[in-house]
Amino acid sequence: QVQLVESGGGLVQAGESLRLSCAASGPIFNSLAMGWFRQAPGKEREFVAAVSWSGASSYYADSVKGRFTISRDNANKKVFLQMNSLKPEDTALYYCAFRIGGDLYTNPNNYAFWGQGTQVTVSS
Repeated sequence: QVQLVESGGGLVQAGESLRLSCAASGPIFNSLAMGWFRQAPGKEREFVAAVSWSGASSYYADSVKGRFTISRDNANKKVFLQMNSLKPEDTALYYCAFRIGGDLYTNPNNYAFWGQGTQVTVSS
């Protein structure tokens, strides 16, 4: 059974850092790209970052480029999101998911097996 569990969220002040983790179970981890998305109250789920199955390629939303870094550890079936210089507008519930198809890394419809999310709150 495929399952994703996010952790590492919390309450921080603007300018501080957090590192999110996504732990996977199941046999498909090493063969699929993975992504992080976020959803703030009253807003649609939006793309944050994605990483290829090998970890060699990564993609970022313009709003987080230069501040966030996505990485993966295939041996331990984990994906990470290092978030630096956090801003109040980064406040959201953060989710990880497997990319199962489609042309765009940014489209949440191309992802499946979503975790429950981890809350990130950035105070000003």
